[in-house]
Amino acid sequence: MSQTTSTASSARTRTLSSRADTASGAPAASGPLSQGREFVWTTADFARVQGLIYQRAGISLHDGKHAMVYSRLSRRLRETGHSSFNEYLSWLETHDGPEWQEFVNALTTNLTAFFREQHHFEILAAHLKSKPSGTPWRVWCNAASTGEEPYSIVMTALEALGSSAPFKLTASDIDSRVLATAAQGVYRLDNVKGLSPERLHHFFLRGKAGNEGLVRAKPEMRKAIEFMSVNLIRDDWPFREPFDVVFCRNVMIYFDAPTQRKVLERIHRVLKPGGMLFVGHAENFSESRDLFTLRGKTVYERR
Repeated sequence: MSQTTSTASSARTRTLSSRADTASGAPAASGPLSQGREFVWTTADFARVQGLIYQRAGISLHDGKHAMVYSRLSRRLRETGHSSFNEYLSWLETHDGPEWQEFVNALTTNLTAFFREQHHFEILAAHLKSKPSGTPWRVWCNAASTGEEPYSIVMTALEALGSSAPFKLTASDIDSRVLATAAQGVYRLDNVKGLSPERLHHFFLRGKAGNEGLVRAKPEMRKAIEFMSVNLIRDDWPFREPFDVVFCRNVMIYFDAPTQRKVLERIHRVLKPGGMLFVGHAENFSESRDLFTLRGKTVYERR
């Protein structure tokens, strides 16, 4: 929402060709087919994509995302053997199969890094240390992406509480592919270069022979995390016990205001009173003071 994790301003999307849609009369979204585009791509096609991704994932794709949507969805046309966006979207609308997940995967954006927004992890460490030793902790990271954020949370918890502490992290995303990568916990050395040598040694195993240049999260980290697919805009979250902390960072920027409010209300329901909500640096929920009180830079407390 890193979800993963979304509404019409973030999805991954590109634009293909562009003959006018003679059936609908809609003008082409961009230059003619002779410019090298493979498929016809019209403003009507883009509007349909906007509606479908909003319905499925809450993502608001703004009008500047034509090229991104074309590029990403054109791959789906090739994979599924469809010759036009109109044909592909019509097929999608009449089938409820696995292609919907591929459609969502294609239009979600995953930008993440270990210990991104470092101040959040310092606040989290202090919060974890503020309660008596042995206190059980339940944390939810709902934009897990490829795993950098959840593993950063677990490293922080293990350092603050020790390896025997009752700490459990639920890591979710709407994108099934990045979630599978997160569950594996395998990264190139370039992806972990921001970690200190001490953390790298303590929390990761270095690959040898054919796996040289790779590292893998140690079992003690991976066993603390439960990975699952959760769509934030659906009211069917599978949680039976409330959380102490929720990380929902850089997810809401893809939602419009009504969708943001609905998601915040649902987070409020699954977060304990006094629980902490961490959000992205560009996100501000001052209009939801009835739900959350600002307690620091992009950190809120549940009322």
